[in-house]
Amino acid sequence: MESVVERNGLAFYRHGARELCESELSDAISFSKPEERLSLGQFDPPAAFDLRVAALDHQHRIRKSRVRGFAGGRIDLIPHQLYIGSEVASRLSPRVLLADEVGLGKTIEACLILHRLILTGRVGRALILVPESLVHQWFIELLRRFNLWFHIFDEDRCKEIEAANPGTNVFLDDQLILCSVTLLTRDEYRAAQALEAEWDILVVDEAHHLSWSAAGPADQFGSDYAFIEALSKRTPGLLLLTATPEQLGVASHFGRLRLLDPDRFYDLNEFVRETEHYREVANEAEHTTDADTLKALLDRHGTGRVSFRNTRVTITGFPARVPLLAPLTAGSSKHERLDWLAALLRGLDPGKILLICRTPAMVIAIEAALRQRVKNLKAAVFHEGLSLIQRDRNAAWFADKHGATILLCSEIGSEGRNFQFAHHLVLYDLPLDPELLEQRIGRLDRIGQKEEINIHIPYVTGSGQEVLARWYHEGLDAFAQNLQGGPELLERFGARVYDLSHRFQKGGMKARSELDRLIVETRNAYQEIAARLHAGRDRLLELNSFRPLVAQNLVEEISSQDEDKSLDRFMLAVFDQYSIDVEEIAPRTYKLGSAGVFADSFPGLPAEGVTVTCDRRRALVREDVQFLTWDHPLVTGALDLLLGSEKGNCSFVPGDGGLEAVYVLECVAPPQLHIDRFLPPTPIRAGTEEAARARVPRIIEEARREMNKQLSYEIERLEALRKVNPSVREDEIELLQEQKKLLDVHLTAARLRLDALRVATD
Repeated sequence: MESVVERNGLAFYRHGARELCESELSDAISFSKPEERLSLGQFDPPAAFDLRVAALDHQHRIRKSRVRGFAGGRIDLIPHQLYIGSEVASRLSPRVLLADEVGLGKTIEACLILHRLILTGRVGRALILVPESLVHQWFIELLRRFNLWFHIFDEDRCKEIEAANPGTNVFLDDQLILCSVTLLTRDEYRAAQALEAEWDILVVDEAHHLSWSAAGPADQFGSDYAFIEALSKRTPGLLLLTATPEQLGVASHFGRLRLLDPDRFYDLNEFVRETEHYREVANEAEHTTDADTLKALLDRHGTGRVSFRNTRVTITGFPARVPLLAPLTAGSSKHERLDWLAALLRGLDPGKILLICRTPAMVIAIEAALRQRVKNLKAAVFHEGLSLIQRDRNAAWFADKHGATILLCSEIGSEGRNFQFAHHLVLYDLPLDPELLEQRIGRLDRIGQKEEINIHIPYVTGSGQEVLARWYHEGLDAFAQNLQGGPELLERFGARVYDLSHRFQKGGMKARSELDRLIVETRNAYQEIAARLHAGRDRLLELNSFRPLVAQNLVEEISSQDEDKSLDRFMLAVFDQYSIDVEEIAPRTYKLGSAGVFADSFPGLPAEGVTVTCDRRRALVREDVQFLTWDHPLVTGALDLLLGSEKGNCSFVPGDGGLEAVYVLECVAPPQLHIDRFLPPTPIRAGTEEAARARVPRIIEEARREMNKQLSYEIERLEALRKVNPSVREDEIELLQEQKKLLDVHLTAARLRLDALRVATD
């Protein structure tokens, strides 16, 4: 400032030709940099400095971790799921078909991929399209297991947005959106909005419903397919999910692959010819014992670059199913099944029983009847008529060792929930659809289930339920083993089963003879379908969809992180620093209150408080308790809160004089480069800036060397593969080459900044 003049009662400060009015000055001066606070004598306690340095160290380690985004899922550590998640998320623009068999966890795999990409900053905008009946299930899976809050869009939500902001594109209102595919395919205006919104990744569940035909010109296909094709051309990432990749025909399967890479999958006849060659290679691979030769075969052939499929034939760990049919004689009370159920409860106490029936009304009626028959009954209910919170509480009570003995569920209990801690399933009624039956059994029949599953099927002889029970048991063996070809079986026999079940009670011996014939025909048809599906298995694809050694390394790294109690110590120190009330209610399990003065502004902490656990096993059986990991929003929020403020960046300790400085070496780069895997913000503790700067060249060089090693290897590998496997996209190689150049530029430009100071003085 060279001079001051006054005009109209205001002071104007001058420096050369520049002039600044006093009204433009801030009314408060903030000194937040450590050197500024030191000069003013603004110190924090030593504990705050230690906490800040610990946060820097943890942030560095977490951001570089190859299991970031995988360790934070409330899931069992299933090797094949982690392998697929890691393999797909490592690609620059993942475009793959996830086609694992029913019960092996395609939704978990998709969520693992999304979680990793979102946490590392590579995905900012994501759109998930699912059948309308699965919207709620996906929302719960994303939120409960991965703390990913996707916004559900329906027509009402769209109209509310437009009412508040006329003329706006509704799909720009949020970054992470989940909606039914019909919202877009039945409304051209909404479809146009979605196409214009620009997404980083698109996820489509039940992709086998996308209808494509080889007949006619390329633009003659179903409207759902046409829309997804248009959207996929504008979106770098694409995940298609289906449990039946080829069961609806080779042409239909080709149509889905065509969405992933239209340049590669351009001709159906050529694809069929290549498929035959893949089976020859698969035979060779199955008889190869040399690991390197096998890896080369799997890498260079087949559709493994764009498709992943694991089956129960290749993945172990499923429990045995024990069918326990309970034929009951019709009596005068007309409550034979309720009497049987009450006796089962008394006989199995204190065992856990999951009962699934068709409707909420039936759930309510069964509960009322049981309370009249069983003293001190501990029963919980789970149906659509309850709020989400009440459902969660009831499920948690059932999961508790000393909680409910039986959980009575409507059909909604068949969707997405994990009840594998129970070992008794009562099918109070039976659905006509074999896939729905498999969904019900799948609540207990899951990888990781440690005990046999006892499946109880009560039915009154001579009733329509006898038809279904015998058809499933004698014709399909569906209670004892996983059923394949459900849609085809339903199409071929569903109408006959339905008709016979409705007239069976009055049909006498003639109806029983008809049922016997139906069972024989069904058994023969099922054997033919199962043989066809087995012969049609793509063994090369299965071999390439799971690399046990790679997966085991991931499992071990996550398990090691789970057992490390540094997270507990760090977060307890954070809660103490911000005056958050903490009560340890079980080992590594804490109830967080909100009475502290900072609680209202603490990121990720609800106003009413929350219970968290660092124990994965406890988190898996207590869905009302949040699973606290380094990926959890409460933890990432705590790191951001600490490191985004001046808290602890200037401190002193008693001593003989001296200065300790903490510098951070950091790169500013587009999130899509995921530069953290090579050089995350790196703390350097030194006495002087000169000493810190002396260490910078070595750190940068190590990061550049690691980057060049990884990306050069991948580029060379893909270039070699492309010569023998056209499924490797040319643009994938070009993107890697461009990424390598950009990473080198940004790594070289890494800069040092002072983050914290500690003075040792008397």
